[in-house]
Amino acid sequence: MVARPVSFRIAGRVPIGAGQPVLVQTMCNTSTDDIAASVTQCKAMAAAGADLIRLTTQGLRQVESLREIKRQLRAEGIDTPLVADIHFLADAALAAASVADKVRINPGNFAKEHEVACAKFRELIALCKQHGTAIRIGLNHGSLGERITQRYGATPLAMKEAVMEWLRMCVAGTSSTWWSHSRQATRSSWWRHTGC
Repeated sequence: MVARPVSFRIAGRVPIGAGQPVLVQTMCNTSTDDIAASVTQCKAMAAAGADLIRLTTQGLRQVESLREIKRQLRAEGIDTPLVADIHFLADAALAAASVADKVRINPGNFAKEHEVACAKFRELIALCKQHGTAIRIGLNHGSLGERITQRYGATPLAMKEAVMEWLRMCVAGTSSTWWSHSRQATRSSWWRHTGC
């Protein structure tokens, strides 16, 4: 995979990528289901200069809470992009794609079975393209999937391989309208490199 200078905007206003300044992203420590507390905290973070605000979105109920939080913030003129932080439930990521401005997933816990994870991730890419939602692939040592650790152990190489596998899926599922200056990978090379 060749690095290309890429730049885009989240929610039409926050520039990310090549040549852009570093952004301040923060995360609510409220329960996303506590809508009033989450809205209050998001307003304070936006006032303090946060460029992105992340909220835990563990399930479908939290997606609906996030929808209401976003509605209330936008009604008050606060347009700071909201990030759905997803763990363990791919269907929550799929639902959040039409609500959040960015969806953050972890490859190792997106879905237990690798084939299911690949299929759900392809769905997520399509939905995010449809809704103009950004995707963040977040990875840490504790979120490596069993398939990767069986191949590479719990090593830095395993982390690199996990991220590269999911980035290849992203590149295969994107077009020049979503990422400028990118060339879509062929489906056959995508299958060969990801094992999906």
